[in-house]
Amino acid sequence: MTHIFSPRSILLCVVFLFSTNALAISAVLGVDLGTEYIKATLVKPGIPLEIVLTKDSRRKETSAVAFKPLQNAPKSGSYPERAYGSDAVALAARFPGDVYPNLKTLLGLPTDHSIVKEYAARHPDLQLEAHKTRGTAAFKSKATANEEAWMVEELLAMELQSVQRNAEALAGPDNNVRSVVITVPPFYTIEEKRAVELAAELVGLKVLSLISDGLAVGLNYATSRTFPNINEGGKPEYHMVFDMGAGSAKATVMKFQGRTVKDIGKFNKTVQEVQVVGNDWDRTLGGDALNYLIVDDMISKFVETPAAKKASVTAEAVRGHGRAVAKLLKEAERLRHILSANTETGSSFEGLYNDIDFKYKITRADFEKLADTHAEKVGTIVQKALGAADLDITQIDSIILHGGSSRTPFVQKQLEKIAGNERIRSTVNSDESAVFGAAFRAAELSPSFRVKEIRISDGAFYPAGMKWTTPQNKPQQQRLWTERSLLGAAPKEVTFTNHEDFSVRFYQQVPSAEDGSVDQETRVFTTKNLTESVASLVEKGCSQPDIHFKVKLRLSSEDGEVEVEKASVECEVEVQEKEGSVMDGVKNLFGFGKNKDQQPLKDGDGEEGASSEASESASTTESAETSSTSSSESSSASASSSESAKSAEGSPTPKKKQLVVVPVKYTVEKAGVPDLSKSDLTKAKERIKAFEASDKSRRLREEALNQLEAFTYKVRDLLESEAFVAASTPDERAKLEKKSSEASDWLYDDGADASREQLKSRLKGLKDLVSPIEKRIEEAEKRPELIKALRSALEQTNTFIDTIKGKIAEADAYMSSLSSSATSTDTSSTITSAPSQGSGEFDGLEDDDTTTSTTTTAVVEDRGPVPPLHTLDDLKEITELSTSILGWLEEKLAEQEKLPETADPVLLTKDLTEKAKKLEKAGMDLAMKTVKNFEKTKKKSSSSKKASKAKTKSSTKTGSDGSEPTIDLKEGENYFTVGKDGKGPTPEEIEELIKRLSKEQQDKEEPRAKHDEL
Repeated sequence: MTHIFSPRSILLCVVFLFSTNALAISAVLGVDLGTEYIKATLVKPGIPLEIVLTKDSRRKETSAVAFKPLQNAPKSGSYPERAYGSDAVALAARFPGDVYPNLKTLLGLPTDHSIVKEYAARHPDLQLEAHKTRGTAAFKSKATANEEAWMVEELLAMELQSVQRNAEALAGPDNNVRSVVITVPPFYTIEEKRAVELAAELVGLKVLSLISDGLAVGLNYATSRTFPNINEGGKPEYHMVFDMGAGSAKATVMKFQGRTVKDIGKFNKTVQEVQVVGNDWDRTLGGDALNYLIVDDMISKFVETPAAKKASVTAEAVRGHGRAVAKLLKEAERLRHILSANTETGSSFEGLYNDIDFKYKITRADFEKLADTHAEKVGTIVQKALGAADLDITQIDSIILHGGSSRTPFVQKQLEKIAGNERIRSTVNSDESAVFGAAFRAAELSPSFRVKEIRISDGAFYPAGMKWTTPQNKPQQQRLWTERSLLGAAPKEVTFTNHEDFSVRFYQQVPSAEDGSVDQETRVFTTKNLTESVASLVEKGCSQPDIHFKVKLRLSSEDGEVEVEKASVECEVEVQEKEGSVMDGVKNLFGFGKNKDQQPLKDGDGEEGASSEASESASTTESAETSSTSSSESSSASASSSESAKSAEGSPTPKKKQLVVVPVKYTVEKAGVPDLSKSDLTKAKERIKAFEASDKSRRLREEALNQLEAFTYKVRDLLESEAFVAASTPDERAKLEKKSSEASDWLYDDGADASREQLKSRLKGLKDLVSPIEKRIEEAEKRPELIKALRSALEQTNTFIDTIKGKIAEADAYMSSLSSSATSTDTSSTITSAPSQGSGEFDGLEDDDTTTSTTTTAVVEDRGPVPPLHTLDDLKEITELSTSILGWLEEKLAEQEKLPETADPVLLTKDLTEKAKKLEKAGMDLAMKTVKNFEKTKKKSSSSKKASKAKTKSSTKTGSDGSEPTIDLKEGENYFTVGKDGKGPTPEEIEELIKRLSKEQQDKEEPRAKHDEL
C-alpha cells in the first residue's frame, strides 16, 4: 500500500530534522546553584569547560536580584529596573524591601516552614506571603505594586536568565544555550528539586539532570584520575567531600573504583565509577549562620552604647529595621572573611539607627567563642556520614574541602581533630569543583560531546515507599528504598493482589521538626484497564488466585522521581503442544526430533526404503516398470499414513504450561505541592518575558542617551579642530554650536525622561550637520593618494598596450618575410630530401638520431620571434577605457581645483576607486584572454609533436611548410592550466606566466650555436 504524505507532514518532518540537528550541536551549561553565589561553566565545540564571567568579569555572581523602584509612579505594563549580583546587594541599604538574596533556601517550602520564618525574620522589610495556588513562599514588591506577588521560583528564574545571557555572550553570536545541569544539595526533597526545575522552565532552560553537590565535586575529582580496577584485584578508594557554603554544611562519602566492562564487539574497556555510599548534613550550619552570630553580637553591643540607651533603643527595634539589618549583614560577612586571615578587625557605622553612630571590634577568639556550638556540629556531620556508609575515619583516603565557609579556621581545626592533617586535601579547587563537575555531566548527557566515561551513582538520601489499599479495603504501606539506595539502579518488581483498578501513592519520608519525620507524597500511580485485563486472562483459562499484577519501579537518575517502567497482569495456563511446526521440522532435519521420530525402522519399512532407493538409482528407460513401481510406492504410503492416524487418535495430546502476560494501561501524576495550571504557567513566563523586554528597552535607551551625550562633547572638540575649521564655513559652525548647546541643555532637563526615539532624533540632527564637513576632511586626506595610484595604473596600462602593439607589428613583419621566401625554401627542401645517387658499401650505416637532431636544429633556427597572443581587436576595449578614464580624470581635476576647501568635492574617492577597479578588471580580462590563447597554442604544439613522431624515419631532413610558428613547451615547466583545479588563475600566477613567456622570447632571439657536422 502506497503512503501519501501531505505537504504539512513533510514540512513538520523537515522542521523536526533541523531542530534535532540544532539541538545536537548546541552548547550546554553547568550551574552550581549556591546559596550565596551562582557559578556557571560553558561547554561548546571549541570551548571546553570555561567559566562564564559576569558583566564585571567576575568568576561568580552573587545570588541576588533587586527591583530598583521608578522615580515616578509605575505605569501599567511597565517594570522597574532590575539589578543582579553585587549590584543588587549594593541596593539593599537603600531599598531593603526590593532586594532578594539567598533565595535557594526557600525553594519549594511553605510559608509556615521554620526555614522560611527564619528568613523572614532576618529580612524584615520583605513582604512575604503564600502563593495562592501552591502555598509556597512568594514576595510582594513595592516596585511592582500593580503586579501579583513574585514566587521564589520566578525570582530565581530571573537570576538563571542573567547567567544564561552571560553564557550566550561567551558562546558567541547566533548561539543559544538551552540545556543545563544544575547542582542541588543532598537534602533537597522532591518538592525542592521540582522548584529548581520550574525556575529553569520559566526561562526556557531544559534541565538535563540534577546532581548533588558532593557528587559533582567527586565527578570533577575523577576526571583527571584513574582508580584501582576491582576486576584486577584492586581495592576501591573512599573519599569524603566536606562542603560548607553559605546556607548549609554537607558531608558526602563516595567510593571511587575502576571496572572492566564489555565494549563494542569482542573488546573490553575500563571505566571509572563514582558512587555515593553515605551522606549527612546540617541545614542550619553555614556562612549565613556565622554572619548572623556577628550581627547579633553587633546589635547587643549597639544597644549597650550610651547614645542608644539614651534614645531607649531596643534589640527588637533594630532587628525590625530593614536598612539597619541590611548594613549589619553586609558588614558582618566582610568581618568574617577578614577573621579567616587576621586575628582581629573592626568596623564603624554612621547613622546606623536613629542617626546613632556605632563602632564595633571583634577578635578571632571572640568569634570562635560565639561559634562554639556550631564547631561541634562539624564533627557530628562527619561522624554521621561515616556511619551511613558503614565506614570509620581510618578507611577514608582523604577529605576534600569545598565551599567558601570550609576555609574558616575553626572548621578546619575540627576536621583535623577528627581525621588528622594528612587526610585533609586542600589542593582541590574549593570554589569551582562542583560547577566543573556539573558541566562535565552536561557534556556527558549531550549528544554533541564525547568525554571520559565515568559512571556515577547518586544517592536517594531519603527513604521512600508506597501506600495503597488492598482488595479487602485495608490500607497498606511498604518501604521500597532507603536513604542509601542509588538513583538509576535496577528496577524493583512489586506484586499486587488487586484485580480491579486502584491507585498507589508514592511518598518520600522527610524529617520534620515536630514529628521527627513525615511522609511527603510525590506521585500517584493509577491503573486504567486492570479490571478488563484480569477478565481477559480469566477467559483464557486463568483462575483468580493465579493472576498477579506486577509493576516495575525505579528512581530516576536525573531527579530522583519514581518511574514506572512496566505494569502487567500475568498467569500460567495449560495449552496443548503444537505438532508439525516449522521448528519441529528443523529439529527432525538435524536429528533432534521427538523420541517417536527417532525409533529404529521396522522390517517392512526397511524393505520399502531399500526399494525406494533402488528405484531412484535405477535407469528409467522402460516406462512400464516405472509406472508399476510408482503405484506400489503410493499404495504402501497410504497404508502407512492410515496406521499412523489410528495411533494418533488412540494416544492423548500432551499439554504444557505457558505464561500469559497482558500489559496494563496506567497514568502517573504528580502529588504534593500543586503544579501551576497551564494558564498560570503561561502567565508567569509572559511576565518574565515582559520584564526582560522592559530591561532591553531600557538598555537601548541608555545607549542612545550615552551616544547623544558623547556626541555633544565630540562637537565641542571638533569646533576647536583646525582641520574641521578649515573645511567648514562660519555659518555651519555657528549653526552646529547652537544645536549642540541646545541638545546638551535638553539632556539635563527634559531629556532625562525622554524616549529612545527622541534621543535618536536629536543625535541624528547633530550628525546631519557634522557628517558633510567630516566627509570633506576625509576626501581631502584620501584624494591625493588615490589620484596618484590611478595615474600610475593608467601609465602601466598604456605601456602594456604599446608593448603588445609592438609585438604584433614585429610578428606581422616576420610572417611577411616568411611568405616572400616560401618558394626558395620549398626547392631547397626537395633537393635535400632526395636520395643519394651513389650507393656505396657503407650506405645506410648512418644513425637516424643524427638526422633527427639536425632537423630539429633547423626548425629552431628558423622559428623567429614568439608570436603574440593578442590581436588588435583584443586591445580595443582596454584602450578605449584607458582613454576615457584619463579624460574623466583631467576634467574632474580641473573642476576640483576651482573649488574652495569648504565646498563639497566633485572628485570623490569612491569614484576614483571605482575607476581603478574598472581598469583593473579590464586588465584581468585581457590577461584571461592571454591564458586562453596560450592554452590553445599549447594544444596545437602538442598535436604537432605527436604528428612528427608518427612520420617515418626515412625522411632525413624537414623543411619549412609555411605553417605558423608555435611555442616549444618543455616537459616539467611550471605553467598553470586554467580550470584544472576548478578555479581561475590568481593575479600572481598571470604575472608569473607573462614573465616566463617574455624570458622564453628573449632566449630565442639570442644567437644559437650550431652543431658541427660529422
